[in-house]
Amino acid sequence: MKKVLSISFALMISSLAIAQFSRQAQDSIRQLTQADYTNMLEQTGIASTRQGPSGTPGQPNSANTDESKATQYASLPDPLILNNGKKVKSAKVWWNKRRPEIVELFDREIYGRVPANVPGVKWEVKTTTNDSVAKIPVITKTLVGHVDNSLYPSINVDIDLTLVTPAKVTGPVPVIMEFGFVFRPRTTPAPQAQTAAARPQATGSRPQGPAGPTWQQQVLEAGWGYAIIVPGSIQADNGAGLKSGIIGLTNKGQPRKPDDWGALRAWAWGAAQALDYFETDKAVDAKKIGIEGLSRYGKAAIVTMAYDQRFAIGFIGSSGAGGTKLYRRIFGEQVENLAGSDEYHWFAGNFIKYAADPLTQKDLPVDSHELVAMCAPRPVFISAGSPTVEGGWVDGKGMFLGGALASPVYELLGRKGMGTIEMPPIETSLTTGDVAFRQHSGGHTTGPNWPYFIQWAKRYF
Repeated sequence: MKKVLSISFALMISSLAIAQFSRQAQDSIRQLTQADYTNMLEQTGIASTRQGPSGTPGQPNSANTDESKATQYASLPDPLILNNGKKVKSAKVWWNKRRPEIVELFDREIYGRVPANVPGVKWEVKTTTNDSVAKIPVITKTLVGHVDNSLYPSINVDIDLTLVTPAKVTGPVPVIMEFGFVFRPRTTPAPQAQTAAARPQATGSRPQGPAGPTWQQQVLEAGWGYAIIVPGSIQADNGAGLKSGIIGLTNKGQPRKPDDWGALRAWAWGAAQALDYFETDKAVDAKKIGIEGLSRYGKAAIVTMAYDQRFAIGFIGSSGAGGTKLYRRIFGEQVENLAGSDEYHWFAGNFIKYAADPLTQKDLPVDSHELVAMCAPRPVFISAGSPTVEGGWVDGKGMFLGGALASPVYELLGRKGMGTIEMPPIETSLTTGDVAFRQHSGGHTTGPNWPYFIQWAKRYF
């Protein structure tokens, strides 16, 4: 049966997470979020923002999902044109000049800056067990990354990480790390009393998963290990949590400044801390660490891949707007949605400006193809679901274009791009280059694309 998403998957997951709090806590989260959002509007001099389109089809303000009506943007920022207008003609100029220019713009206007005073992390292996996954013998380690909170002792941040490696191997193995989902089965204190240490166990599960071997089993059968890191143990997924978690710790419980980091960059920072641990674990080949995520965690995965060059490969699932989808493409979710009070916490406060007159997404100094370009020359696999099952909100073609238009940078660095700017038919794999794309016929999941990703990744692992 064909199905179209009636709401943003991101908002749905937010609602599910909030629903697990008591009614009083839910109200408190919304009130604190609105107060923080209002504070950021005041800091940036914004009186009001434009309303984003609705994710429900048939409404007066429904998001456009008709390709014939998608805005054909006149131009996009060129990742190979320097700020002074000159063309980048060598890898040296890319690394020394152009890439730093792009990083600065993403830092200032979109994802925010990691502060200089971000504290260190001490990893503790809590348990080590010998067990099995689908009859494959494995060693499972549960870890906690204790963030040094001597800067502000009233906030604790303990990062949850699970590492599973095959037991019957003779040396270190590659690891695919996933941003896992967060579930809070118990009633928790109101947000102002909550810390990032109050967290659930990661499951790494996926909605609408296909029948057959799990992604974990497939990874182990390839001879690799897998890890699950819990984003909520790093930074809460709401505006109310911005005064706690790693962002609140570095700000000593005070509101953010307009160019401070948001949750996406904070989650990416947490993944980088996990990689620091992998570099010390003899079971892990730290030169072959992949990062994977779906939806908002797909956004986090591409941000992680772009900012930390130690990650070897990325599997980016249905990341949509704020991920690999072009901001300038009027299809599905828009800047106005991202900059609203439900999602603004993922970004720097400065990002909200582009949802307030007179600025629009066309005024952004960068676009998502340049985020993918920041990953070059390392391989990136962009995954999408069917537009009739997953829905048009995440915009499969917009994500495809984000990868395709990054290809010139890969080619400049001696690698192979996607090879086309024409959107391929559904279930067609574009996996001959170092930027890959595949749109499966399922829903909002990476599940059907795992076998194709693993086959492609074996070229590098």
